Amino acid sequence: MSTLRFLGIIPARYASTRLPAKPLADIGGKTMIQRVLERATQATTLSHVVVATDDQRIFDHVVDIGGKVVMTDPAHPSGTDRCYEALANVGADRFDAVVNIQGDEPFLVPAQIDELCATLTVSSGGLATLAHHLTDDRDLDDPGKVKITVDVHGDALYFSRAAIPVLRNRAQGPRHQAFRFLKHIGLYAYRTPVLAKLVALKPSPLELAESLEQLRWLENGFSVRVGLTQHPSFCVDTPADLEEARRLAEG
Repeated sequence: MSTLRFLGIIPARYASTRLPAKPLADIGGKTMIQRVLERATQATTLSHVVVATDDQRIFDHVVDIGGKVVMTDPAHPSGTDRCYEALANVGADRFDAVVNIQGDEPFLVPAQIDELCATLTVSSGGLATLAHHLTDDRDLDDPGKVKITVDVHGDALYFSRAAIPVLRNRAQGPRHQAFRFLKHIGLYAYRTPVLAKLVALKPSPLELAESLEQLRWLENGFSVRVGLTQHPSFCVDTPADLEEARRLAEG
């Protein structure tokens, strides 16, 4: 059991280009943010869990369901920046590390958070995330599914929306059976001093090219330890995803 004091933060914006108001979307009688919050609070490693929002409707809803919530600046460019403000609001001196929990994963597995926290404790760079082995070639060609390559220590070499690496001389058959591709799970953990450094960085060329904030960290020399999990993830980004989530909730 880690002795680090972990703060779980769930960034939840009301505005979304593809699915506005999705934190408040109903999924089987519960809102998306309620489902994420309930699962996050089941993680054994988190000392405290709080929702960080920019909207009064989400704020009031989290209060109504008995959750902890803080209001943050609507102008934040990323969830990392929102986490940093929420940490300051809650009290940065109370916690050693922060876990950034995606607010659009209603079927989050609490054990993933514990796995991520364990990964951070052995990360030399004070940064960690998760991945699992890709099992469907369609994910390789889906830019919405981020892929990772790692070094021999398990630190990220690169994150990409493309299929990496390219199998130049592969045999016939599924690509995922020819190489152990890694698909990114969108959970992050940061030591609090590292988080302060990340929010001071400016957008980088690779980040802007792929629209992946974590590339900013790599370009600036930060190491991101990648933990492996057996649990897949399901992120709700589109109306079609929301309908699928509702079907899953019924089942």
